[in-house]
Amino acid sequence: MIKLFNTKTNRLEVFKSIEENKVSLYVCGPTVYNHAHIGNARPIVVFDTLKKLLEAVGYEVTYVSNYTDIDDKIIDQAIDKNLSEAEVSEHYIAAYEDIRRLYHAVSPDALPRVTQTMEGIISFIQDLIDDGAAYEKDGNVYFNVDTVKTYGQLSHQNLDELRVGARIEENTEKNSPLDFVVWKKTDKGISWDSPWSKGRPGWHTECVVMIHQEFQKNKIDIHGGGQDLKFPHHENENAQNCALHHESLANYWIHNAMLDIDHQKMSKSLGNVVWAKDFVKELGSNVARWVLIQNHYRQNISITDAVIKQSQTEVEKLESALKNAALMLQLRDSWQEVIHTDSLNEFIEALSDDLNTPNAIMVLFERVKQLNQLVRQRDLDLSEVSALVNALVKMAYMLGIEFDLLVDQENLEKVRAWQTAKADKDFALADKLRAELVDSGVL
Repeated sequence: MIKLFNTKTNRLEVFKSIEENKVSLYVCGPTVYNHAHIGNARPIVVFDTLKKLLEAVGYEVTYVSNYTDIDDKIIDQAIDKNLSEAEVSEHYIAAYEDIRRLYHAVSPDALPRVTQTMEGIISFIQDLIDDGAAYEKDGNVYFNVDTVKTYGQLSHQNLDELRVGARIEENTEKNSPLDFVVWKKTDKGISWDSPWSKGRPGWHTECVVMIHQEFQKNKIDIHGGGQDLKFPHHENENAQNCALHHESLANYWIHNAMLDIDHQKMSKSLGNVVWAKDFVKELGSNVARWVLIQNHYRQNISITDAVIKQSQTEVEKLESALKNAALMLQLRDSWQEVIHTDSLNEFIEALSDDLNTPNAIMVLFERVKQLNQLVRQRDLDLSEVSALVNALVKMAYMLGIEFDLLVDQENLEKVRAWQTAKADKDFALADKLRAELVDSGVL
């Protein structure tokens, strides 16, 4: 039984899918005008872990994440660099996919792009107008927030306070300061013909349409993203779906918390922006991923030297235990296809409590301790060792931690020669062989 904290209801709920044994999961992707920083990597890791958990308990998961490949910042870059918008977005999409791979995240089943969804977006906006939920003013189209009585409930906003706080521009076209753009008339950069003007869509409309088109349904199981997207982005997405289809866009809204550096918000002005590509290059994929999964996803992470050091230590502890046991099994040709189901089930149970990675990690290290004790016993139960190794490999995979435990025949023979040299007290040869095995990553 999986429990998830639903932002919309502000409570922990037992997860129940719309369609039995199937899950529809959508996560808002990046606007591709720059490289991903480490904060952008957190939702990649969080929702990859959720997908793997759902699959581990038997669900068939359809996972979709979009690319916003047209935006003012993309256009500005294209103009500045004398490139097309497509060239700018393609460059950063490729870089973002590298980040996904380097952080051991499985690629989503679909990666729709705004520029490839334009016909559906224009049709959707026309449907909003026809339904009275949107209106056109001088080529711009705005969504009428007052048509949705539940507006503000997803992000728990007080509408009166929002209206008071809204900056009312002089000569504004909007009927209400809370109304938002769904189609923007513009002659700057790439634009598309529409019934209202030559322009491009508003950000909040794009994801709704991509969800409808990719899943072929008006409501999905889980909609996810960073905490910063709750308002206005997800609130506005949901409002449009409620206006046109009279139901919420998703049953469960899941948001991961933010990330900072040494307890300071990342910003260009402070010069403390950490790019995800640099972080993983410095620390390696496993440690970089561990930094992002060691905290509960609804808790803020402050990346400090102490956090990084702890992550390195814990990854090394897990790797050492697995490599030591796996090497022993291979030397004895005794690696069996058995799994310690009690251990794996305990891990899954911990993770099933609102994706509680800290508790799941505690379970994992309890089993690491058990494995280390097993391999030191004189009368080894090789089946038990195999079962624990296989269970730990599955746990690590769900957390996005991957090790290459298989040793080729040449290195296995070198290990045997090293052990013989030690037994014969040929310390010079033993040291030489050990150094070679360390260099090759076997030890």
